[in-house]
Amino acid sequence: MPNIKQAKKRVRQAEASRMLNKHHRSSMRTTVKKVEAAIAEGDKDAATTALKEASSALDSMVSKGILHKNNAARKKSRLNGHIRAL
Repeated sequence: MPNIKQAKKRVRQAEASRMLNKHHRSSMRTTVKKVEAAIAEGDKDAATTALKEASSALDSMVSKGILHKNNAARKKSRLNGHIRAL
């Protein structure tokens, strides 16, 4: 544990940030899983609608600095490819 006041504050801030990032990442993964579930069912309309939400969530994670932009682009591209294959 740190002894300096500033270091203690940074520990608190890092923990708060970690928990917030964990929440955002979890919700983003849930939206991606909804797309994957719709693809597994073969429902193209539901998958397209869910992809729109997932794309928004992925872009939001990029803007918050939680995901790298290429990672988000790759995920969106792969999901879109699966939908087109239906």
